[in-house]
Amino acid sequence: MVRQTMYRLSNTLHEYDWGSREAIFSKFGWEETGRPGAELWLGAHPLSPSSARSLELVGPAWQDFHLASETIDDSAGVSLISLIKSDPLFMLGEAVEEAFGPRLPYLLKILAANAPLSLQVHPKPHIARAGFARENASGLDIHSPERNYKDDQHKPEMILALTPFEGLAGFRRPARVLDLLDSVVGETAGSMRAVLQSAPNATGVRAALEMALALRGTNCEAELSETRDSIAKIVAEREALGERVSRGHYTALDLFARYPSDPGALVSLLLNRFSLEPGQAVYLESGQIHAYLHGLGVEVMASSDNVLRAGLTPKRVDIPELLHCTDFAPAPASRPTLRTGTGGLTEYRPGIDEFALLYGRVSGSALITHNGPRVLVALNGLVHVTSALGSLGVVNQGQSVFIPHGVGNIALHGDCEAVVAFVP
Repeated sequence: MVRQTMYRLSNTLHEYDWGSREAIFSKFGWEETGRPGAELWLGAHPLSPSSARSLELVGPAWQDFHLASETIDDSAGVSLISLIKSDPLFMLGEAVEEAFGPRLPYLLKILAANAPLSLQVHPKPHIARAGFARENASGLDIHSPERNYKDDQHKPEMILALTPFEGLAGFRRPARVLDLLDSVVGETAGSMRAVLQSAPNATGVRAALEMALALRGTNCEAELSETRDSIAKIVAEREALGERVSRGHYTALDLFARYPSDPGALVSLLLNRFSLEPGQAVYLESGQIHAYLHGLGVEVMASSDNVLRAGLTPKRVDIPELLHCTDFAPAPASRPTLRTGTGGLTEYRPGIDEFALLYGRVSGSALITHNGPRVLVALNGLVHVTSALGSLGVVNQGQSVFIPHGVGNIALHGDCEAVVAFVP
């Protein structure tokens, strides 16, 4: 007999300093906390699993989110990890369980950047497995700031813009970097220019990055100040002449203003800038250096929290491990394949096994034939969810639900903006 149920989620809101104090709260109609809401995690990652409760059992006291600093009352529901393990075949489906084991293979986030995130890289699968095992064997606590690997998974990711969204991703072509470094003053900037002139390829890019990162932990304020001032002079002269100013120069100046003693601002000259309008998305492969700069978006990734940082952060930067994880071939972030769905929804498929998204404004009805484990978020308005056997319930603005594989195909009805994560 088919069980007809979906599970209301209560999710962890992380309050990182770079987060917005308004964006997520305004989008979902929640009362502001007065603190930054940076990332709302929806999924079953061990560090912040969602709590789940059958929709018919949810009472008026059920909360849509809790802060990472709060103690969670287990009586409010069960961990989504436990729910999935209680019946993996029903929750995930045979194909997903065989491919990934009894776990949800993706993590969905609502991300609100009011300031730049750290420059970072995520590891490939074999590097994550080896690193996690190595740090576990050393006895390093899972919450230690000295850890690089919080789990044994790789972390490819996709960001879908809900507002205009800005970021950096992937290395620029060396010829373009040389254009940006032209007339930039500073010993390190000059060395970067020289190595890219002699090796305008991935080898030169790696050497240039290493030169910039070597400034970390040194008395580099004077040199970086000189470099910043020379970029400001280039910008001022071009503006005065009515000439085009590169966004790379503007980006570097903005980052220097925020992080005057961090060489990450210099590293930004090596990287592609991207801009997304609402509804556009980019896909970032494991090993691709990137940083989100500003905006509200839906982020989906393989279920991992492995981050190797390169700059724009007071946190630990492990340069040798970072270089081990990074791809240096110049390339921008890729765009996912888009497919037109029903009822106003669009499919975003990045070509990765763990995740894909459906997103759009449902107008009337939208049939979803993707089975497997699904997470639905009502971003605006409300949506009535049905299956072949009848109603599963209503999801209001700011609410989210987990829909098991065993429920089968579903349909969304109403007039609402919604996103659904699924395993392709």
